Amino acid sequence: MSKAITIQSLTGLMHHHQAVLLYFYSDQCAPCISLRPKVEELIVNDFPEMKLQMIDSQKFQKETANFGVFTFPTLIVFFEGKEFRRYSKYVSLMQLSDDISRPYSMLFEANN
Repeated sequence: MSKAITIQSLTGLMHHHQAVLLYFYSDQCAPCISLRPKVEELIVNDFPEMKLQMIDSQKFQKETANFGVFTFPTLIVFFEGKEFRRYSKYVSLMQLSDDISRPYSMLFEANN
């Protein structure tokens, strides 16, 4: 069973983690379904310090609307609690990776 997601839990996630990716999806959306495992793999393999939160937009409509998400999939990247980039509909994994790489390395390689 999936854990309840609230606006407060998402806000807390961004306050407790320097890098967060929110993935808003619908199980009625074929691109959402095919992209999901690829995004998970990218984060686990290339950006392990980034917190990935999957949000089923049909179950969590209020939270989805709170982030201004009206199309799927939508991915929102946050660094240090601030929205960095937003991707909707057609998401290029290469572009996502390229965009995340520099700020991610500045945050986490500087801390090591």
